[in-house]
Amino acid sequence: MKHWMGMPVAAALLLSACVTINVYFPAAEAKEAAKEFVEKVINEADKVEIKETPAGGGMAMLERRIELDLSGFDPWALVGIGSARAQSAPDITIKTPAIQAIQSRMETRFNTTLRAGFDSGALGFTGDGLITVRDASKVELKDRVALNSAVADDNRDRKAVYREVAVANGHPEWEEQIRGVFAKQWIASAKAGWWYQSGGSWKQK
Repeated sequence: MKHWMGMPVAAALLLSACVTINVYFPAAEAKEAAKEFVEKVINEADKVEIKETPAGGGMAMLERRIELDLSGFDPWALVGIGSARAQSAPDITIKTPAIQAIQSRMETRFNTTLRAGFDSGALGFTGDGLITVRDASKVELKDRVALNSAVADDNRDRKAVYREVAVANGHPEWEEQIRGVFAKQWIASAKAGWWYQSGGSWKQK
């Protein structure tokens, strides 16, 4: 008892503070990470244009156009000075091998199978971050089994990536919140004419 009573007040307050600290879900950073992930999956691969322009002496110049996404570039990092934002806000990583492997599978599947389904109106984004066959009549009978299989595979990967993002960032309890952020981003990034669920009904962008 004497030892407890003699404990410095500051130490007692520190112990109390350690118990009551809350870790808040970084919604803005999660949204940025989701946008980066989603748009890489559903955007068509950037193409490099190579033009041959006649030059003197029969030589040819190759002109290459490459589109760069510099939205996350921090010029201060080049001189070793981190931005104030980077110091004050947590970062949501999507760069682990497990997450990038899922992303690669989803990107390939989207470009080979699913994109045509969204373009035709056969597929749609659900409100909970998954996809579904919205109108099977828009798919030829011979292609329906393959499309249903692709949808099932994609939904497995979607659930896996929401879980992996939460785990990779040290907070498995964030899975549902991560899923909610991604669900909104799939719809936000959808192309004109694609279908999505909202309020229990289907809408077209």
